[in-house]
Amino acid sequence: MSIVAKNSRAYHDYFVENTVEAGIVLVGTEVKSLRAGRANLTDSYVLIKDDEVFLLNCHISPYSHGNIMNHEPTRTRKLLLHRKEIERLRGKLITKGYTLIPLKIYFKGSYAKVEVGLCKGKAQYEKRESIKEREAKREIHKALKERNRS
Repeated sequence: MSIVAKNSRAYHDYFVENTVEAGIVLVGTEVKSLRAGRANLTDSYVLIKDDEVFLLNCHISPYSHGNIMNHEPTRTRKLLLHRKEIERLRGKLITKGYTLIPLKIYFKGSYAKVEVGLCKGKAQYEKRESIKEREAKREIHKALKERNRS
């Protein structure tokens, strides 16, 4: 599994409750750009509309060796999920405060996949708490490493 793009900002701004792997419908030049690692998930989100799931605002750069048939960088892309998964996600989205955020794009075999997270927004003080927790864990790990060296 080779990761093409990761949305690390999503883990800072949201609590990730659940993740789902989805296929993505792409055109040829998009696949080539993804293989070159030219994708950006910042400010992208997932929307359920008429029993279909769409990825919006995901920027996949135009292929450098493409011709006039090159793709539009931020076009809406369809995601492939089973109907039961879509209905389960829709039921959770009705709950206040939940949203669908793409967490990473990767290749599984020869297929491009998107990991979609069911997320709930963090308040500012919760973001600060998670930063403090991460720094405390880092300090503990550093102290244990120093202790093991002696």
